Amino acid sequence: MTQVRDTSRDLRIDPDSVGGGYFKHAVYNHWDPYEDIDAVKMARDRERIVESDAIGEAEFQDLMQTVALFGAGEEAVTEDLAPLMLTLEDINDQMFVSSQIYEEAKHTQFFDRYWREVVHPVAEEQGWEKVNPTDQRFFVDGYIDLFDRTEAAMERLLEDGEDTPENRVRAYCHYHLVVESVLAQTGYYGITSSMSPRGDPDVPKKDFPHLEGLVEGVSYIRSDEGRHVGFGMQKVQQHLAEDGVDEQVVRETLQDLMPLVAETVSATEKVVNPMPLVNYARDKLTRRIEIITSSDAAIPDVEELVALDDEPAAAD
Repeated sequence: MTQVRDTSRDLRIDPDSVGGGYFKHAVYNHWDPYEDIDAVKMARDRERIVESDAIGEAEFQDLMQTVALFGAGEEAVTEDLAPLMLTLEDINDQMFVSSQIYEEAKHTQFFDRYWREVVHPVAEEQGWEKVNPTDQRFFVDGYIDLFDRTEAAMERLLEDGEDTPENRVRAYCHYHLVVESVLAQTGYYGITSSMSPRGDPDVPKKDFPHLEGLVEGVSYIRSDEGRHVGFGMQKVQQHLAEDGVDEQVVRETLQDLMPLVAETVSATEKVVNPMPLVNYARDKLTRRIEIITSSDAAIPDVEELVALDDEPAAAD
């Protein structure tokens, strides 16, 4: 019979810990990428794209690229997070990261669904080239480099002698703070600004119709990402305060990756003007650094972490 060797705990989990609290939030806020996004909204997206005077084949290519970049990114982070779960010692943190991997898989499923139910049917109806989301034309060099570096930062934790506080901070910076926070948040901002009625008026639009199925899916995904970003920020702040990791590790890692983010968000210029997105990403990065490197700063709650700049809770 297997013996339980850890007798330091009264109970199995601590719901008031960082990991335990985020895990509980994940359970209470579960959503289904098929059941919770009405097929009628997907049908409306198809109709609005077909009927829109603003979307020709070139603009549709950029829309496809936007969806392809998001879908591939979600698939990549689903695959790349496992090393962190293997190295974390606390059961509460392990439980949360297991929920995060599950949620990344759900996000992958949503973008796959959108391709099947909207992108391919529109291409067929319009007589445009029917392209798969894995087509390499969609992926700029900076995007590929960013995800390659993120995978390497995570896998480094499994190498002998490499699971150090500094390398954990680098892994969190790559994954939770740049890919999850800055890049993804900027992408949500661009989609919401260009494809919904409540987008930021400061972002010049390309007269895209309201794609409510895509925007609603992104809104659900954002609700998950707030937990992911918050967990990473808490862990980085903890390593700086308790393990003596130099804050320059954070600054240098994030600033080194920013050009790759800028190249990626500039890839779909026919959907939305890229310069406001680049500026948004830089501002988001600066604010994240300010919070993490201040031992007295409280990590914002989930709703603040996922708020866009046109929302009241966005001052994170």
